[in-house]
Amino acid sequence: MESGPAVFAGAAFTLFGAGLLLWTSVRTRLREPVADGVSPLAATVLASLFGAAFLAAGIWTLTRP
Repeated sequence: MESGPAVFAGAAFTLFGAGLLLWTSVRTRLREPVADGVSPLAATVLASLFGAAFLAAGIWTLTRP
């Protein structure tokens, strides 16, 4: 069974990663900037990569024995 801090960390990583991916996709679909003062392509790619990485880290943390 997972310990309390591992469940909290996994949930935090998962929620942050999913939220970042959702926010990035909505901003991109509405053709609004993802980050001010940055290339739109670079901001979208980096935000998507970090969102996927946080989501994967959260899932990995929650599924560890």
